[in-house]
Amino acid sequence: MESGGGGGSTFHASPSTLHARHQGHGVTRLTRYVTRELLPPLLAGTLLFTSVLSFGYFFISSQWLRHVPLSLIGRWIAYQVPDTLVKVLPMAAVLMTVVAFGRLATERELIAIRSGGIGLGRIARPVAVVASFVTALAVWLSLWTAPHANLETRGLYWDVLTGGGLSQLVGKTVDLGNNLTVSIRGYDHQKRELQGVRVERWERDDPRRGTVIFADRGTFENRKLGLYGYQVFTVNYGEAAKLAGVPDNDPAAFRTAVQNVFENVVVPETAEAALNLDTGMSRKQAIAQYADVIGADMEGWPELHRKLTAAGVTPVDRQEARLTLNRKVALPFANLVLALASLPFALRYGRTLGVSLGIALLIAVGYYLVFFAGLTLAGAMPALPEVGVWLANVLFAALGLWQLRRA
Repeated sequence: MESGGGGGSTFHASPSTLHARHQGHGVTRLTRYVTRELLPPLLAGTLLFTSVLSFGYFFISSQWLRHVPLSLIGRWIAYQVPDTLVKVLPMAAVLMTVVAFGRLATERELIAIRSGGIGLGRIARPVAVVASFVTALAVWLSLWTAPHANLETRGLYWDVLTGGGLSQLVGKTVDLGNNLTVSIRGYDHQKRELQGVRVERWERDDPRRGTVIFADRGTFENRKLGLYGYQVFTVNYGEAAKLAGVPDNDPAAFRTAVQNVFENVVVPETAEAALNLDTGMSRKQAIAQYADVIGADMEGWPELHRKLTAAGVTPVDRQEARLTLNRKVALPFANLVLALASLPFALRYGRTLGVSLGIALLIAVGYYLVFFAGLTLAGAMPALPEVGVWLANVLFAALGLWQLRRA
């Protein structure tokens, strides 16, 4: 600091300070430049892979769509986008890194940058930042948005687009929750009416005692199961064996024994009398779970948290919820893992767009193969499913770090 004649003071920055400021501004510009390189391939890859999967869904299911307005088809496809994004974002993250850094390496821009004293770790920092944002988005989609969208997708498809409704449940015995199992003989999609309904509710503590309800027809809307032309029988099969010991010449004892077997019988006076039952799942949930060979992934954070913490949940259901929660978090984190793991491959092989796309697909396919193998391993290790679920992330993160050190 030097004092002037007017009593003022003037500050002179040292050469090292000016160099640090200049380098800081340079790093900021570099971060912005690399980020601008990353975003176009990320958006293009997301759009490309989402379009391919969406077309596949439409192509497979379009054979059952007849005279359906395009607006409903567009709405049906839109409902599938959140779940599709969770699946394709890791592939887009790989493509983002390979294309962007492959171009920088091909144009020798990386050599110029590193000759200025900037290390590869600082150059790759925007990749970690962008991939972290994508990971956060994927976690939100996986745990909150996609489960609800999957539920709406199946409901719209079966109840509106195809008109099949609950017809896929005909001949099946399904668990509607709230300790209710239901089977139906037929379904009238025009009236949205169940035909030939049998409802069973068995005691948890005594599986030989329960209530069986037969109904001529019924309705299932929201979480209400309405039965018409019904008969209710509360049966205790534990007492049924005692019927064989009742003397043939003692009608009163036989009558008492029969009453002990059929503890309660309800037959309404009119066939229009209604019996309403509360189910543990809604109509849309039943369709999503049972209409297709593979049920919809409709459990989000609220449902999984309840299974993991609520009292009365069976150990099997709690274990399944633990596995599902880890799976729903592990796959979104693949965005961060694969973005960093693909960086050394981009530096070595990402010379052209075609090669970059091929490398991205190979890395993504390899990850998904290991990921699904890990899920199989997690199913075989119910006591510690995290080992199998996170196996792919751990392996690819280790591979990426090893390759980066070599680079």
